[in-house]
Amino acid sequence: MARRDGIGERREKPRSDRDNQRDTLAGPMAALDLGTNNCRLLIAEPNGADFRVIDSFSRVTKLGGGVAERQWLSDAAMDRTLAALHICAQKIERHGVTDIKAVATDACRRAINSDDFVKRIYQETGLVIETIDAEREAELAFNGCSPLITGVADMDAPADRVLVFDIGGGSTEIAWTRQTNWRGKNGLAVARDLAIHSIPFGVLTLSEQFDIEAICRDGFEHSVALIDRAISEFDHCDDIAKCVAANHVQMVGTSGTVTTLAGIHKNLIRYVRRQIDGTHLDFADIERLSHEIAAMDPATRARNRCIGVDRADLIVAGCAILLAICRRWPVGHLRVGDRGLREGILLELTAARRAMVQAD
Repeated sequence: MARRDGIGERREKPRSDRDNQRDTLAGPMAALDLGTNNCRLLIAEPNGADFRVIDSFSRVTKLGGGVAERQWLSDAAMDRTLAALHICAQKIERHGVTDIKAVATDACRRAINSDDFVKRIYQETGLVIETIDAEREAELAFNGCSPLITGVADMDAPADRVLVFDIGGGSTEIAWTRQTNWRGKNGLAVARDLAIHSIPFGVLTLSEQFDIEAICRDGFEHSVALIDRAISEFDHCDDIAKCVAANHVQMVGTSGTVTTLAGIHKNLIRYVRRQIDGTHLDFADIERLSHEIAAMDPATRARNRCIGVDRADLIVAGCAILLAICRRWPVGHLRVGDRGLREGILLELTAARRAMVQAD
């Protein structure tokens, strides 16, 4: 990657530290999410209190393949992931990104050799990757979805509590508003305002634990019950079910599973983000679509353009996790978020820039 320290650059006149800081604050930002199943990048420009995406990248790398069993990143998975990260680094360089945050999640949390892999990433791409814990991951996903949360003043019913879940490749994170006034001065929540829970099941880990075709044939409900047992303990410590029964809860779901089901429900010929993000899915439709997908043979799932080949062997596990959440907390419908961790990072970077400008 090209040097960014300014050495060798020719300038007509010296620039002050304040000038350089303003250039940095005005430049493009990047958020990179190195997940268990996908490598995702967003590059954006600041736009007031928000941001405008100018480039993106996503590739299925299955970095966490086998990690749940071996606690080790395989050579093949690391090579696939590095190939994707080289593309990310090129995009970051081409756009002249001045502010970047790159994080790794469940696969790197579990793998014994992840520190060595992170060092290799830096040596080969120049990207600095931070492995974050499940609490931080859920916090970022919650904030990334925060624009989809309806304000209490805009509601007919007092749904002043929020549950946001993110079905990942290696784990599923659930963020629940511990207090109703969770928005800070910058409009974002911090972990202390949220009750955050994580279960060690995601679409990749669940698919590896159980043969997918066996799940489809006679074990789908068994998988749903397994996930339900894992999330049932949250009711005891946070009274989520009690709040749901009192109609105080709105739910936002972010994951490839949720967006895929929304695309199928809308009969899209191909997936289009602007037709999905922010829409609603009724639980009855989630129940129906999940069983329809589980009943499909692998080739039929792969031919569905909203599912595709890369997701065909994972969507069934995702549906099992999603159904367990919907049955445990029957809000009735959820808001679909084609957003999450990366958007949470970008909103935090935007807020930090605003604070620096105001302090100037």
